[in-house]
Amino acid sequence: MSEQTLAEAWGLVPAVLGIVAVGLVLGLVVAAVDRVVVSGAPRAAVEPIRSSARLLFEQRRTTLAPDRLLWRIGCVAVPTLALLSLAVVPVGGRTLWSTSADLVWFNAMEALLWAAVWLVGWGPNAVHALTGGYRFLAQGLAYELPLMFALITAGLAAGSLRATDIFATQENLWFVVTMPVAFVVFVASAAAFAFWGPFAAPAGPDIAGGVASELSGVDRLLVEAGRVVFLGASAAMAAALFLGGDSGPWLPGPLWHLLKTLAVVAALVWVGRRMPVLRPDRTVEVGWMVLVPLTLLQALVVAVLVLNGFYA
Repeated sequence: MSEQTLAEAWGLVPAVLGIVAVGLVLGLVVAAVDRVVVSGAPRAAVEPIRSSARLLFEQRRTTLAPDRLLWRIGCVAVPTLALLSLAVVPVGGRTLWSTSADLVWFNAMEALLWAAVWLVGWGPNAVHALTGGYRFLAQGLAYELPLMFALITAGLAAGSLRATDIFATQENLWFVVTMPVAFVVFVASAAAFAFWGPFAAPAGPDIAGGVASELSGVDRLLVEAGRVVFLGASAAMAAALFLGGDSGPWLPGPLWHLLKTLAVVAALVWVGRRMPVLRPDRTVEVGWMVLVPLTLLQALVVAVLVLNGFYA
C-alpha cells in the first residue's frame, strides 16, 4: 500500500469519528425526548443511558436453528447505515462526508436499511420476528418512492444533488414554504423506516414485538440505537433540506441547525406518541394511494416554479 493511500485512509479517521460522535449524541437526544414525552418527567431523560448500560451486560437469547450470520449482519448493519446516512447532512456549510450526490447517498442508505431490518426479522428463524420482517418489507416498499420523490423535489429546486447546495439555495426562502407536502412526506417516510409511532406495526404487540421480538442484549441495543440515530439523522436532513439549515438571525448557524433538528425530533416524538399504530394494510395503502400521488404533484409544482425562475 502506497504512502498516499495510507495518508488518505488516515484522513478518513476524523470524519468517521465525527460521524459516530454526532450519531451517538443525536440518538441519545431522540431517545431522551421520547422518554420525557412518554413519562412527562424531565428526569426520565437519563433512562436511555441506564437502559443501554443494562443491555450491554444482558445475555443474548437464542432460538432454534437461527441463521446467526444473517442475524448478526442485520443487527450491525442497522446502526451502521443510520450513521452513514448522517454523513451527508450539511452542518456549518459542509458535510462530514463529501459526495457529489448527497441525496442519492442518503436514499441508498435508507434502502439498505430496509434490507438490514428484514435480516433482523429473518435471522432468528421465529414466526413473530419473520412476520415483523415481512411487514417491514411491505411498509418500506410503500414509503421508498415517496421519500425518494421528496428528496428529488428539493434537489430539483436547487438544481443540485448536493445537500450543501440545497441549503445555500434557501438563503432567502425556506423550501418548506413552497414544498410543504415534500417536507411532511419526507418526515413521515423517515418515521416509517424507523418503524416509529403510527408506523410501528413491524414491531407491534399483536405479534409479540415482531421484528424485535427475539432481540436481547447487545443485539437489541444495536437495533434500537440504529432506529433513533436514523430518526435523528432524518430530522437533521429535513432541517437542512426544507428549513434552511443554518440560516437564522443572531445565533450561530450550527446552533440554528441544532434547534431546527430538535424541533423536528420533538414534533416526531410528540405526534408519534399520540397517534395509534396503523394496521399494516392501512399503512401501505396510505403510502401507495396518497403519498406517491401527492409527492408527484408537489414535484410538478416545483418544476413549474423552476421553469419560471422562482428559485434563481
